[in-house]
Amino acid sequence: MAEAPVRLHSNIPSAWVCRWAEQVPAGGRVLDVAAGSGRHARWFAARGHPVDAVDRDAAALAGLAGTPGVTVRCADLESGPWPYAGRSFAGIVVANYLHRPLFPHLLAALAPGGALIYETFAAGNEKYGRPGNPDFLLEHGELLELVRGRLRVIAYEDLFVAEPRPALVQRLCAVNPAS
Repeated sequence: MAEAPVRLHSNIPSAWVCRWAEQVPAGGRVLDVAAGSGRHARWFAARGHPVDAVDRDAAALAGLAGTPGVTVRCADLESGPWPYAGRSFAGIVVANYLHRPLFPHLLAALAPGGALIYETFAAGNEKYGRPGNPDFLLEHGELLELVRGRLRVIAYEDLFVAEPRPALVQRLCAVNPAS
């Protein structure tokens, strides 16, 4: 049985996402994966990016309905088909979510010149709380291996953080080289 998604500070965008958001081309469409209540979708939309926010939790997405610049899609990314086949995005944001079978879809959907900004929990996090299931924890260097030879890494961290709560995380910002 899958652990429930970990929702932290649902209204405050991740400092990591904000720090590297400038890597997303100005005005480019952003995909917010496992968007929850839309903290990143709102943040990017307020900065002039059209945003597609996807999550399986319709109740969490409900608060995004009618947000200017945000298109909401309720879809089960783990059991259903990839809902963005043939689409590309200038930015893809994933925070506090891991479903490894999505990696090929995310990489294929990243437009040339686009940025992948990813941040989630890492192995060892079980010492600090949820998630503790290894299926939901990145192995050491896993994000780097994911993009090796495909994207240019701008920034990467694999570390302990104290805020918003103690956790082990991996973070990556990588850009798809322009063709």
